[in-house]
Amino acid sequence: MKTVPAIRVDGLVKRYGAVEAVRGISVDIAAGEIFGLIGPDGAGKTTTFQVLAGVMEATGGRAEVFGQPAREARAHTGYLTQTFSLYPDLTVIENIRYLGDLRGTPREDVERRGMKYLRMFDMHRFTDRRAGQLSGGMKQKLALACALVPEPRVLLLDEPTTGVDPVSRREFWDTLAHLSVDGLTILVATPYLDEAERCHRVALMYAGAIQRIGTPASLRDRLSAVRLEVRTTDLGPAEQILYEADRNHANIVDVQRFGDRLDVLVHDRVSGEAVIRERLRLAGLPVTEIRQDTPTLENAFVAELRALGGVVEHPTFPGLHDHSDILGQVAIGAEHITKSFGTFRAVHDVSLTVKYGEVYGLLGANGAGKTTTIKMLCGLLDATSGRTELAGARRNLRAPAVRRQIGYMSQKFSLYEDMTVAENLAFFGGVYGVPEEERAEKVDWVLHFANLERESGRIVGSLPGGWKQRVAFGAAIMHEPT
Repeated sequence: MKTVPAIRVDGLVKRYGAVEAVRGISVDIAAGEIFGLIGPDGAGKTTTFQVLAGVMEATGGRAEVFGQPAREARAHTGYLTQTFSLYPDLTVIENIRYLGDLRGTPREDVERRGMKYLRMFDMHRFTDRRAGQLSGGMKQKLALACALVPEPRVLLLDEPTTGVDPVSRREFWDTLAHLSVDGLTILVATPYLDEAERCHRVALMYAGAIQRIGTPASLRDRLSAVRLEVRTTDLGPAEQILYEADRNHANIVDVQRFGDRLDVLVHDRVSGEAVIRERLRLAGLPVTEIRQDTPTLENAFVAELRALGGVVEHPTFPGLHDHSDILGQVAIGAEHITKSFGTFRAVHDVSLTVKYGEVYGLLGANGAGKTTTIKMLCGLLDATSGRTELAGARRNLRAPAVRRQIGYMSQKFSLYEDMTVAENLAFFGGVYGVPEEERAEKVDWVLHFANLERESGRIVGSLPGGWKQRVAFGAAIMHEPT
């Protein structure tokens, strides 16, 4: 007897007017499988999830859950959307009770299962806290707990760990692995390729179509390459030089930039390293280290996208104002700042100094106080005690002159969703005082950076999450804050 797959997608098509978001994809997912969907923003992942969750009708093809049309199988499906969709004014436990009642789960089961998952996610201490007051990661944990309370047979997770700290992400995935062993089928979209490594199989989606399906190991092996981690004094020119070598030398497969290094994929380690050293020597760029390792899934993903034309080269930001005279001076300072909300102390006795030209990171678990600290440092929130310094000001951090020196991109998307991309950029350019003669060039850069040159008239609320964040980032730096 042939086993019915938990999820079957056959020739699935979804159109929005003239736009074909999903173009005839087909895949079978077995019961108990963790299946990952990876791809750039706008690839069609969220549309696929919405069809499988039964909240949207397909234009063509089939989408089935355990042999039933997806819309008729909604009782068996849990769906965690990309954006937080619970009620911010309800408490943690009230949200769980409401979602349990909505799905027809007996109240005693709702309470028992809800507390089980809250303990699993270390959130049982926050049952009486309003959902709107939770950190980004805690909101995601609550949303997952709500999705699990009805005990679905299929769980659809659209980027469930965006904004979740690394420790909580690991715990989150340990939970998914445990649920999978118990028979739950999980389809997950993730922007984190280390998470995709934990899936049984993954599919790479691009331009509405599935380009590759396989285990993470099989997709890595397709490269038939060795990864050389190259560190040099100036990565920008080095990347361009080796990228040119990539196109002219049969041994170099691809060149990818990751943080403080270049990943150069080569067929042969010895001859590949010789090419790298010679090309950079001729350019006067000393090599500080070359280290061999195996290719990652991220290497395979980026190489595949480049081959498909999905990696966009971005122009340099059109910085027109010289800030070199302030390098090394104090940009942001805090002396023993504390913030309390009633009896709850969110930040306690924090002191720090950040100088111009530095990239300074605040690391910590969800709820550690990072966002509250940043809001105090930016002057958006008054400290309960302690002193702050920002752009040379110690007293009125909200003065217009200080505001013009700051670019702020919040954890929550901060643009106007009912305005177009162009209208948002025009508005923020005006608010931040970008000179008229500079605006066109700055707006063009943001549109190119966000890969939205032809979409400037599109309503921001209709954009995929990653595109929204690119527009928000561009809007935050258009005025060249110090």
